Amino acid sequence: MNICFLMYPWDEIDPENDTSLALIHECVKRNHGVALCTPANLTIRNSVTSAFCTVINRMEKVSSNLKTFYKQASIREEMLPLAGFDVIFMRANPPLDPLMLNFLDSVKDDVFIMNSLQGLREANNKLYTAAFGDSHSNIIPATHVSKNKKYLVQQIKESSADKMILKPLNGFGGSGVILIEKSAMSNIKSLLDFYVTNSDGTSNYVILQEYIEGADQGDIRILILNGEPIGAMRRIPGSDDHRSNVSAGGSVAKHTLTKEEKALCKQIGPKLVNDGLYFVGIDVIGGKLVEVNVMSPGGITYMNKVYKTKIQCKVIDFVESKVLDKLQAFDRRSRLRSEVANA
Repeated sequence: MNICFLMYPWDEIDPENDTSLALIHECVKRNHGVALCTPANLTIRNSVTSAFCTVINRMEKVSSNLKTFYKQASIREEMLPLAGFDVIFMRANPPLDPLMLNFLDSVKDDVFIMNSLQGLREANNKLYTAAFGDSHSNIIPATHVSKNKKYLVQQIKESSADKMILKPLNGFGGSGVILIEKSAMSNIKSLLDFYVTNSDGTSNYVILQEYIEGADQGDIRILILNGEPIGAMRRIPGSDDHRSNVSAGGSVAKHTLTKEEKALCKQIGPKLVNDGLYFVGIDVIGGKLVEVNVMSPGGITYMNKVYKTKIQCKVIDFVESKVLDKLQAFDRRSRLRSEVANA
């Protein structure tokens, strides 16, 4: 099997904590061909969608240690046609580049893409969570999305809570997430000016969300594969930051899913699968869904450390099964067409 990871550059990988590297390592261990490319390296050659790829050379012996594997791996650069891969594994950091998806539209019927292009289009920003609808209103905190500053100020004033969360629609890794308090209303208008209004006169959507009690104790990151939870961890904020993202200085601890969290996963799992979102990370606070991460969900290396497990094995097992299903379906169609042609 040949897999192309569409992600950030090889030299930007964190060899100790990178989920993408854990997935790549597992593929190389299984003797799959592995290449990486960035969205900026997509191209078209003679009307064929291709990419300038970083190809990992085959290794006789693959170290079980991620840092050692990263150090020992040798790479080469090569332009390759994307339709020649069995899998394109999306691991690019948000925000989503729409042009990247336009390139991939030409190969989506030839290659298994994880996650699906349509699913990424629908769920790449926080609107996907905010707009789950009435049938899911019991699992999301009260949420407002707008670029109307007057309306946002009104919602803050009318809220029964003293605190709310403000964040950009396209942020990731905890970037731009701030805690606002009614006691500091004099600062809120200037914050909204900063978040909503750009220097060129354009404006951005922001999310204003109900503050969930207990958020100061951290959140729960749950990795979901094919609609089912495969790992979870508690993310604890640093001493001087309200965000629990590890990239923002948070730490991690073991977590056993509660009955409420299991019910939440069961409720949203079918929709995720239906949307082609096979591998996602969800963030939960107090039993409420606050974010769905579909571009480059992380956490595998941290969960592996605290649970002494290898979650990446389940992910690559799933990818292999999807490729096998696709190949078997193709063989069946070819056989039946041949039977009709020879009749």
